[in-house]
Amino acid sequence: MALLLLLFIPAGVVLTCFFIGYGLGSIGRVGVRAADRRMWLRTAGALLGAVAVALYTWGLLCVAGAVLDAEDGGTDSSPLRPCRTPGQSERALTVVDYSVAYVPLRFVCETDDGGSYTADSVPPHLNPAVLGAGLAAAGCALAAAWDQERHAGRRPSV
Repeated sequence: MALLLLLFIPAGVVLTCFFIGYGLGSIGRVGVRAADRRMWLRTAGALLGAVAVALYTWGLLCVAGAVLDAEDGGTDSSPLRPCRTPGQSERALTVVDYSVAYVPLRFVCETDDGGSYTADSVPPHLNPAVLGAGLAAAGCALAAAWDQERHAGRRPSV
């Protein structure tokens, strides 16, 4: 499951560049002064989508770093370094494995008694920021579609 990181990280970079290009290209084709409300909503939606994907990709990089750290053998590799929490060293001694969760993004340490806990690999503000930017992007895209539908039945007055 952690091998999906090798696919998702480059895809996130490409998708971020695509959304930025779409957003800025759309407004650049028409011009800033000639852009109507729908064009601004589409541009804002694309740029907010780029922010959401970029933040998620940053979180994937944090998780990938934790996976590389967990897979690194040798001196000081037990207990797993990403699972060590300051002040709770006893909990890290019971870790037997790890897993990666993609939604919400987190590195999960699994203990020998069947329990698990989330390591501090992903910054705590990242998942809410991805959710907020994604919802805002979807809201802008829906508002642009609604505005287009609303104005589709109107004919220009002569």
